[in-house]
Amino acid sequence: MSTKEYVKNIIRDKNIASITPTSKKGVQEICGRMNLDNRVVIVEYGPATGVFTNYLLERITHDSLIIAIELNENFVQYLNENITDERLIVHHGSAEEVEEITRKYADGKADYVLSGIPFSFLTPELRDKVVKNTSLVLKEKGKFLPYQTFYQKDEHLKKYLEKHFANVHDQYFFRNLPPMRIYEASK
Repeated sequence: MSTKEYVKNIIRDKNIASITPTSKKGVQEICGRMNLDNRVVIVEYGPATGVFTNYLLERITHDSLIIAIELNENFVQYLNENITDERLIVHHGSAEEVEEITRKYADGKADYVLSGIPFSFLTPELRDKVVKNTSLVLKEKGKFLPYQTFYQKDEHLKKYLEKHFANVHDQYFFRNLPPMRIYEASK
């Protein structure tokens, strides 16, 4: 997708949080929190043009699966036209439907859920629902790995993570434009 097309999507879609994709260093930092040596099921919320998706497809095993949940129709079309790997399923829908979606394509459970969706743009009720449903689809040792622009207040995401997960850690990552706040939540 050209920069021009990406910017057109930003103008039309209020749910896009960043004008630039995550940096290579940012992708490595977040994906480094996953063990990709064995078969995994990864759910990705808001893959956009597939920066994380492509990185993960180069590293996961041949029997692993990525379920990319994307709300923006243009990004869904782009992903379907540009990534033909059988280990990727692109689902046009909302992250709040993660339980139904993972049951449709996998056994209803995921090892990791990765999220770039802007939680600050969601209503408090929707934030809670997405985080709660995410906690329900994760396997016992699974991780939820959301990343947000660095200026996020705890009320946007962290307090919801702490409500539904036993372990929540966050850190700021400045080698990205804009800088990010990376969360890691587990049961």
